[in-house]
Amino acid sequence: MHGPGMFDKIAQFERALAEFTGAPYAIMTDCCTHAIELCLRYDQVKEVVMTPYTYLSIPMTMHKLDIKYSYDNHSPKQWIGEYPFGLTRIWDSARRLEKNMYRPGTMQCLSFGHGKPLHIGRGGAILLDDVVAYDTMLAQRYDGRDLTVSPWEDQQVFRVGYHYKPTLEEAQQGLALLEGIKVNQPVPVQVDYPDLRKITIVP
Repeated sequence: MHGPGMFDKIAQFERALAEFTGAPYAIMTDCCTHAIELCLRYDQVKEVVMTPYTYLSIPMTMHKLDIKYSYDNHSPKQWIGEYPFGLTRIWDSARRLEKNMYRPGTMQCLSFGHGKPLHIGRGGAILLDDVVAYDTMLAQRYDGRDLTVSPWEDQQVFRVGYHYKPTLEEAQQGLALLEGIKVNQPVPVQVDYPDLRKITIVP
């Protein structure tokens, strides 16, 4: 069982990240793919159009959620920082972290994995301005829990949730690294991904 201090530290990182990026709200998750999944679930997305040049976990998530997806044949082979999921308000911003980068009206999903601007080694986040979506996904991120209720057994009603929470240590490291990024902001770079049109995913 975790004490309230754990959630305070995570919330502190989320507030700092939101302030830096210009987003009204930020939700830290255990990885970028799960951040994207939460957004897709919340918006009940049924179909997307996306770049074929991305990581394998993205089409795997579409299969997991039974979302129809197609590849945009006009997408550039290299993208810088982020790309949108067509037909949605969701962005995969895994390789971008800049001051005031937030796009109003969207959900931008960040990655803190290896080789990413905020290199924690693991973790992700959602930037958004939809307060209802924020309240919903904040609870879903941690098994549907209301983090103002402790111990969790005292909570009587739970929203369906997922075990996608970050750790206290990741939040602490994120806070420290974010201070460095404020001074030396990383420049998004082009990254080569394989063409996912060349692979087949089977059940």
